[in-house]
Amino acid sequence: MTQVGEMLRSYPADLGRVDRDVLARCIEECLSCAQACTACADACMSEADEEMPMLRKCMRSCMDCADVCDMMVRMLSRHTEYDANITRAMLDACATMCRSCADECERHAQRHAHCRICAEACRRCEQACKDLMRALG
Repeated sequence: MTQVGEMLRSYPADLGRVDRDVLARCIEECLSCAQACTACADACMSEADEEMPMLRKCMRSCMDCADVCDMMVRMLSRHTEYDANITRAMLDACATMCRSCADECERHAQRHAHCRICAEACRRCEQACKDLMRALG
């Protein structure tokens, strides 16, 4: 069991109908995506000077996506006085951000392995957000 799963199982109050495994997966994918996006943006900045203009949008997408995913981890880790409507809206925004970032990273994936890895993490996170939205009903 992962730390995320352990924390969810140790929560003293009832989480209602929330599937803890789907929730844990979403938190873990958001963590992974934030890390990949941060590392990809940093790697883009380390590329050769002639690459920089082509990677500018990628760096910005990665930084924005990392911020959104970090925020989702915090939101999904708080359960007291939970509001499903806000969570659904934020999950939708996170999925949209991840899709956009993955699309941008995929444009550079043939040339830069860090962009390929990041795009894959973004796609997994996007799917995990969609899965949790469905699980919330």
